[in-house]
Amino acid sequence: MEVLREQYQKEIIPALMKKFNYKSIMEVPKLEKIVINIGLGDIRDNPKSLDNAINDLSIITGQKPVVTKAKKSIAAFKLREGANVGCKVTLRSGKMYDFAYKLFNVALPRVRDFRGVSPDSFDGRGNYSMGIKEQLIFPEIEYDKVDKLRGMDIIFVTTAKSDEEAKELLTLLGMPFKN
Repeated sequence: MEVLREQYQKEIIPALMKKFNYKSIMEVPKLEKIVINIGLGDIRDNPKSLDNAINDLSIITGQKPVVTKAKKSIAAFKLREGANVGCKVTLRSGKMYDFAYKLFNVALPRVRDFRGVSPDSFDGRGNYSMGIKEQLIFPEIEYDKVDKLRGMDIIFVTTAKSDEEAKELLTLLGMPFKN
């Protein structure tokens, strides 16, 4: 599954150097990490949901998730500081490229009425965020064992200086942007 990493080395670096007139290979933006987060709103009503979310995320990414905790108490949400609110995984190097390949070529095409991801979700510093409504688009998740549909946030952190550079990098990696 080292397809994306090899493609990055052989095709993407020369294409980016030519387009943006970089003098050194070190200026070329690269994918630094991918962070996948599942926020759980129903964790007070159903404590088992955290275990199920952790299980789903570890099956999808091949890495053990970290439990995220509330930073401060919010009475309106009946939330206490230090309470579990979700889980996340940070992928780097090989697993990161494997996940990106699987997301672009297997999972996203399985989304019903999929026409591409929004090109407007960049943060101004070259990072891209997207949301997924259900975990079933990943082939590893068995439909019969899912207790509840959970969405997830996926953040692509790049070393790009601008959104234009990051968009070009992600496009060359295979991200299906809307036209």
